[in-house]
Amino acid sequence: MPGPLPGPPPAPAPVEQVQPESFADLPGWDAEDHAAAFAAYRAVCGAAHDPAAATVCRRARSTDNLAEPQARAFFEDNFRPERIVGEGVLTAYFAPEYPARKVPDADFSAPVRPRPADLVLGGPAGKDPMRRLADGSLGPYPDRAWIETSGPPDALAWMRPEDLFFLQIQGSGLLTYEDGSRIKALFSATNGRPFVGVANLMRDKGLLAADKISGESIRAWLADHRGDEAQSVMRLNPRYAFFRLAPDDGQPPIGAAGLPLPAGRAVAMDASRHSMGELFYLDATAPILTGAFPTYRRLVTALDVGGAIKGDIRADLYLGQGPAAGTEAGRVRHTLRLHRLVPRP
Repeated sequence: MPGPLPGPPPAPAPVEQVQPESFADLPGWDAEDHAAAFAAYRAVCGAAHDPAAATVCRRARSTDNLAEPQARAFFEDNFRPERIVGEGVLTAYFAPEYPARKVPDADFSAPVRPRPADLVLGGPAGKDPMRRLADGSLGPYPDRAWIETSGPPDALAWMRPEDLFFLQIQGSGLLTYEDGSRIKALFSATNGRPFVGVANLMRDKGLLAADKISGESIRAWLADHRGDEAQSVMRLNPRYAFFRLAPDDGQPPIGAAGLPLPAGRAVAMDASRHSMGELFYLDATAPILTGAFPTYRRLVTALDVGGAIKGDIRADLYLGQGPAAGTEAGRVRHTLRLHRLVPRP
């Protein structure tokens, strides 16, 4: 008996439209801190594997850090800008620092869970998180609600529930125990469920005003409503992240490109649309959240990825570590125009 007819082929990804331009076309280019941009670029340009980009990287590393006029000339001599036509969204992320406990109490009741033994990679490409069932077969890994109620956890540490929720969104962070000792919580795996942001859902439910859906506002609401009410909101996001612990080495977090992330000069992007190590100029304006900086215009390198970062004109700017970076990152939601810097032959 013949099998079912194959379905239609998947729709091809949209073709990126680009527009050649000059450096004079980049808004804010004259005001850029080219020396700082060069120092950051020089440190991470090895992430690029394109031969032309590798040549420019070797050229940058053959000299010491450059002062302002020379740094600007380096970029203008070695790259040509092109705008990716259209507009998108800039958000931001950071490496959080949170208090934690080695044993739970009334406030620190959320377990930092390690990757479960029954979570394996499967699916058509062998890369999808799946659950190995008792009979040996594979099925989708359950959602956040199931994980949180599936029995006693093998906890690595204990956190406040709202802090753990944001640690899972950020993907890694630094934990400080009550005795002052510190340890890194590093991403290990997810349950493979799609990421669902709760900001707009909280707005639609009337829990937060439209201009008050920053990260700090969401976290404050969750803390004020800790318990079943906050739990029901967090479970609107079925994605769940698991972690591993590592000693605190004092170094910045490592991005998907395998390099430390320079604060303010690294972005997470869609790896299906852009290559790690590519250099971009951000022109982000028109913030929608109260208290946000009006513009982000700067040179950045694609060094990371994110589950919610999809599309040609979509970037997540890494802003550093700690509370100040977290406050700033939570207010970034700007209209983005994206310019790629292409190495000259």
